[in-house]
Amino acid sequence: MTTLIFVRHGEAEGNIKRHFHGFYNSALTENGREQIKRAAARLKDTQIDAIYSSDLTRAFETAQEIAKGRGLSVTIDERFREINGGEWEDVPWDDLPDKFSESYSHWLNEPYKLQMPSGESMADFSARLIAASTELAQKHEGQTICIATHGTAIRVLLCYFYGWPLEKLNDVVWCDNAAITEIGYENNAFFVITDGDNEHLKDISTLAKQDWWRK
Repeated sequence: MTTLIFVRHGEAEGNIKRHFHGFYNSALTENGREQIKRAAARLKDTQIDAIYSSDLTRAFETAQEIAKGRGLSVTIDERFREINGGEWEDVPWDDLPDKFSESYSHWLNEPYKLQMPSGESMADFSARLIAASTELAQKHEGQTICIATHGTAIRVLLCYFYGWPLEKLNDVVWCDNAAITEIGYENNAFFVITDGDNEHLKDISTLAKQDWWRK
């Protein structure tokens, strides 16, 4: 069996300021840096054979923290970037309904129909993530790899890993910053082992301080 461990990046400026950051390259907060230390500690005794990351700073620094003491370098794979938000980038979430009523409605209600204005569609985003994950799973047959990526990316991938069509994306719960999702790959099929585990975060959880994701 091949194992893929997806780690969402630690808390970043966009998560706290509540701005949309897809390709926007925001930095980790101090709390985010503590979160990734806890994620790395949680994985300390887990054998990891290779580490990959989105090229965005918040994910790359997360991967670097996990790589410490392992003698592994972090391989950048831009396919694990967050969705390209186009004109949404760095816009406050509270402003999105007025500025982009159609795409925001799709984001909330029918995300599988979403086409980011001047950006990426949810369908294309899903396709690039699935292709990247499948390629790495086959390349590292029988090994365990860790991939540092982003919240919407993990959500879209979980939809696929559960065997659901993209139309069921809203049935997938958001995972926390620095949460761990473990996926198995065997006989050319993915299956979910652990979904958004954040037990290591406790008092520094980002989602525990927010309620938007419960709506």
